[in-house]
Amino acid sequence: MSTPHETPGTHGHGNGHRIGALLAIVLTVIPFWLVMNGSPLSPGWTVAAIFAFAIVQIIVHVVFFLHLDTRSEGGWTLLAFLFTAVIVILTIGGSVWVMYHLNANMMPMPQDMGGH
Repeated sequence: MSTPHETPGTHGHGNGHRIGALLAIVLTVIPFWLVMNGSPLSPGWTVAAIFAFAIVQIIVHVVFFLHLDTRSEGGWTLLAFLFTAVIVILTIGGSVWVMYHLNANMMPMPQDMGGH
């Protein structure tokens, strides 16, 4: 059943979806503009800004489109999502850390390239 303030079939999600879509568009356009128009920031800060916008966009999608919050299924859905996010971050971070140190420690040193 819908309340008098809702359109039948929307169940209150219409405004949330519009706000989520608008935020998703803005959070996509800004990093695109930074890359295409030449960012006033240094390349490192530009990459950090793009990652920050990506993280905020993930949060927007989770809240506005997946409707994950502490109320859904007693908070277990959110807890499962957070656990998955931690595992993914640890896996990716650990992989990048291992690859960086392998690259730094396995590359030939200039004194070793003399051919002796």
